[in-house]
Amino acid sequence: MSLARIQLPDQAARGEAVEVRISIRHPMETGFRRDEGGVRQRRNAIVALVCRYRGTEVFRAITSPGIAANPTLRFYLRADRTGDLDFWWIDDDNIEGTASAKLVVV
Repeated sequence: MSLARIQLPDQAARGEAVEVRISIRHPMETGFRRDEGGVRQRRNAIVALVCRYRGTEVFRAITSPGIAANPTLRFYLRADRTGDLDFWWIDDDNIEGTASAKLVVV
């Protein structure tokens, strides 16, 4: 479905608060615009995003139709051990997307 870019520090110290950013490529149609013929375009926006760190959910976002195209979300988590961050999201068309990155803790 969509392409995502995840930004993490190269490595983190144990117990450090780490900033996580994810940018998702998605057109995010609000459903309020009309095409050239005056027909309202069907809404299609990301409605939910979940992040799991080492299998445990650490972040969940439920978005509104006002979110911009190609949204970027940012949050912090406490680094305890090296592990994967797995992202999952779904849009109004029930199309799911996934992405993952490894957080290295030293």
